[in-house]
Amino acid sequence: MKNKMIFGFHAVTSRLRHEASSVEEIFVDAARNDRRMQDLIAHAKSHNVRVMPVESERLDRIVGTRRHQGVIAFAQQIALARNLDELLDAVDGPPLLLILDGITDPHNLGACLRVADGVGAHAVIVPKDRAVGLNATAAKVASGAAETVPYITVTNLARTMRDLKDRGIWLIGTSDDADKTLYQGDFTGPTALVMGSEGEGMRRLTRETCDVLVSIPMFGSVESLNVSVASGVCLYEARRQRLAKEG
Repeated sequence: MKNKMIFGFHAVTSRLRHEASSVEEIFVDAARNDRRMQDLIAHAKSHNVRVMPVESERLDRIVGTRRHQGVIAFAQQIALARNLDELLDAVDGPPLLLILDGITDPHNLGACLRVADGVGAHAVIVPKDRAVGLNATAAKVASGAAETVPYITVTNLARTMRDLKDRGIWLIGTSDDADKTLYQGDFTGPTALVMGSEGEGMRRLTRETCDVLVSIPMFGSVESLNVSVASGVCLYEARRQRLAKEG
């Protein structure tokens, strides 16, 4: 299995914390010797991970950007859930899924993964085509969530959504022109939240496959929220409803 490149302190530290044995080697900026770097190096060495100090310019060439914070790791891919059936069979309680229909910005994808991890969502589902994919930039922005949240790529999103319906999962899509607001939606049962792309929103077939559409009430001058912010608002409302039902 091909090694994966991870960069940035949060992403590399998270991998060391959760699956240190999967980390093959770490390159660090030889000129950086602050406490944060010292702690990361000590953590890596405590797990017998090889650390190689190099010039910052070499790190730039490896990543293709300067936004690596002076640390790059190469690690084995971690197998989370291989497919939806495997994932759903293992879920204890009502599933909470996030479906992203065509996110093209890796920063948005990474932020969505981070939110999904924070709220305890069971997986993020994305289409194989017309989407950015989980690249190194998305993984860095996710701050370790790419290592903990199952990221499931599907060939046909509409078909997958229909399969989820067959398993009793309620599909709640988000749209600015929905008749119901987010707070009128019921997220307490098995639920998949469906978010559209940054510019165009959900595709027609994705929208038509949803069971219900909800909107996020906007009280200021802006018309809409960034997709990762919107995902956070909706997922935490789902978690709030579930906690209220349990309590």
